Amino acid sequence: MGSKAREERLRRYWDRQSVSYDRQMAYFDRRLFGDTRSWICGQAAGDTLEVAVGTGLNLPLYPEGVRLTGVEWSPAMLAIARRRASELGVQADLYEGDAQALAFPDAAFDTVVCTFSLCAIPDHGRAIAEMARVLRPGGILLLADHVAASAWPVRVVQRLVELVTVPLGGEHFLRRPILQLPEHGLTVERHDRFKLGLVERLAARKPAA
Repeated sequence: MGSKAREERLRRYWDRQSVSYDRQMAYFDRRLFGDTRSWICGQAAGDTLEVAVGTGLNLPLYPEGVRLTGVEWSPAMLAIARRRASELGVQADLYEGDAQALAFPDAAFDTVVCTFSLCAIPDHGRAIAEMARVLRPGGILLLADHVAASAWPVRVVQRLVELVTVPLGGEHFLRRPILQLPEHGLTVERHDRFKLGLVERLAARKPAA
């Protein structure tokens, strides 16, 4: 299967997942992720881009004054996010788009956010490069995801789980986005890793011009 055909199959998979996504994520937020969404969104300021906005679970968590733009790959999830924004009265420009090829000029945003999505983006390295590209000098990148655990027995289990989740929905459990940030000149300023190292959240700064 070619890359384009595979990506379309994955897009259809996430369209189908949209109906149960909020319920699934509510479970993981309670049991695993804790206050991570608030920790991430509370640090956003100015012109903010959320990559892979999903169904818009983060929309009510941004501080006042944030000018929010969101992109989402799945049309079905995007429709839910737009409806949620309308119901909440949140002003946000929400577009269908690919995290691996963001349709924005260089240095367009003060803050870029991505929560629990790099695990399922086919080329997460390309997505990180794109997020760094659209971030203004001095701007902040805010990331959170489930990552490769710090304990090797847990990583063995994660590898076994990937035998199912990667072919099914393109979801990876052994990635660690933080390791790719230095090649884009980003410096980690705040960092937490918890739940046996399964969850990692961070704020990284792009050097000022």
